[in-house]
Amino acid sequence: MDAGSAIREIVLPETTPETEWLRDRPVQKVSPTRRHALLQLAVAVRLRAWARGLGDVGTEWRFRVTPPGEITRPLVPDVAYVSYERMMALSVAERETPPVAPDIVVEILSPDDRPADVAHKRDVYLAAGATTLLIVDPDRRTMDVFDAGGAHTEYHETDTYASGLFPGLTLSLADLFAELDTP
Repeated sequence: MDAGSAIREIVLPETTPETEWLRDRPVQKVSPTRRHALLQLAVAVRLRAWARGLGDVGTEWRFRVTPPGEITRPLVPDVAYVSYERMMALSVAERETPPVAPDIVVEILSPDDRPADVAHKRDVYLAAGATTLLIVDPDRRTMDVFDAGGAHTEYHETDTYASGLFPGLTLSLADLFAELDTP
């Protein structure tokens, strides 16, 4: 195939659960468990409270992500935040499925997630312009935080994450994981 006919965008149909393009293949997202759903909601509620007046927070929001020199592909983070400043640069139609990486991406690990797929998503999001990626592990009760500058920090259940890149954003992991302890 010559450069003029190369694929520029992978377009996948909307499915339930959603399908993403990972490591050169379509991968349908894992149906979340109760623990996954509780953590997803807990993170989304806390992010939304922080983001009021700053941007949009959504769950299972499809993005069309394009790292430099690569194809555009659909990715669907568990929770995403995009600043109003970046949203205003998009058309109304583009805001529904933004052609940019979210500012903040949150992925909640599921038992069936392949580590190579999670690492691929992390790398794609960051290469495509995400500022911060949070990977929450309900089994280990940890949160790995990656930023566009290459920094990586692991937080444990008793820690509180305070973002240096998003002033005022804090997440108490004890509070998040306490959601899993309710009957």
